[in-house]
Amino acid sequence: MRLITYRMQGEAARLGAIHDGLVIDVQRFGARAGIELPSTMLGFIDLGFQAVKLLDRLLASPESRWLVGASVPEGNVEVLAPIPRPRKNIFGIGLNYTEHVAESARKLDTSAELPQQPVIFSKPPTAVISATDPIRHNAAVTQQLDWETELAVVIGQRAHHVSREDAFRYVFGYTVINDISARDCRRAGQWIVSKGQDTFAPMGPAIVTAEAIPDPHDLTIRTYVNGVEKQHGNTAHMLFRIDDLIADISSVMTLEPGDIIATGTPAGVGAGREPQEFMWPGDVLESVIDGIGHMRNPIVAYGGRTHASD
Repeated sequence: MRLITYRMQGEAARLGAIHDGLVIDVQRFGARAGIELPSTMLGFIDLGFQAVKLLDRLLASPESRWLVGASVPEGNVEVLAPIPRPRKNIFGIGLNYTEHVAESARKLDTSAELPQQPVIFSKPPTAVISATDPIRHNAAVTQQLDWETELAVVIGQRAHHVSREDAFRYVFGYTVINDISARDCRRAGQWIVSKGQDTFAPMGPAIVTAEAIPDPHDLTIRTYVNGVEKQHGNTAHMLFRIDDLIADISSVMTLEPGDIIATGTPAGVGAGREPQEFMWPGDVLESVIDGIGHMRNPIVAYGGRTHASD
């Protein structure tokens, strides 16, 4: 199942399911079927995995009367980030692909040794934008704006001290995220200023629920800048797999429904290239994970606050 957060003109953001070229409004669709369902992605995740099974059954053979007033062609909606405002910081995983460890050591002064434990940082909720929103380039802050396409895991239930064997029971679904990074904004080894700036977490366009992805460790990841391929990797090459990450994070911090883990990026980032390459206003960044989604974000010049409501 593919779930999106969408908006029609004059309406608040709402939860939709993609089905046969239509966006089906989950709350309105449920009401026509006599079932109470929420209007937001986080509200739906909070209901638990039974809600996914229920909606899947309803969508498998919807009665035509249920769709009246509850569906619209995909092209008629504005698609937002699947979770426009996460409740907590996104968990980022650094240096989680072998070749990316090597390129980072060459160019970014990180260790050339493979991590023995997951390297964890975070990106604040204010970094999140949609799969088509512009990414800000503030030349007064960075001259090294870089890309990192990643598979993001969305947690579906509270996870505390979860074993690797049980970890996938806690996964609600998957989406695409780009861990935008200002390489020259690292501070004494800390990454949050480099990676947590506004617009530095384009995400989407959809969450694909876990049962629709048979093997999340066999997904091709690609990045394009101005149509030129820059990254081409596969989630099979993660150093720490999804079950490792859930077990590790939940051993020290409780994961909750709607939490997001960005699982790291393969080689091919701009800072690791020879010569180094970075993004500038006018560039277009595309982030693709086969079976999950395709994002296309323009890079725009940004000079900081311009008025009180900005």
